[in-house]
Amino acid sequence: MAKGHRTQIKKERNEEFRDRRPQAHHMFARVSDSKARIVLDLIKGKNVGQALGILRYSPRYASYLIEKVLKSAIANAENNLDMDVSRLFVEDVFANQGPTMKRIKARAQGRAYRINKRTSHISIFLNER
Repeated sequence: MAKGHRTQIKKERNEEFRDRRPQAHHMFARVSDSKARIVLDLIKGKNVGQALGILRYSPRYASYLIEKVLKSAIANAENNLDMDVSRLFVEDVFANQGPTMKRIKARAQGRAYRINKRTSHISIFLNER
């Protein structure tokens, strides 16, 4: 029989399997997941300095949001995990679909067309080389 309360046991077990890579997330980003993935594919596997340069000069709106997430992940690595920023690279990137806001646009002869305003959950994981 295990010692301690079940919440303590679960906490220790979850801490053992927790992902310890520096990471940052942007939940409910107002850009579709497919448009975000186009930009995320550009920076996957690159050094953080190179990835920031790519995002800075990319003309897409998603690159602005992803740049903020990447800067947050870099700050998390530097401040929370004491990692060297010059050795960091983008290891994993995800853009999962978030909830869709459904809106209606009035059209001719009393019709109503559906407009789907899609959102996404953007995640960036870093690691050291």
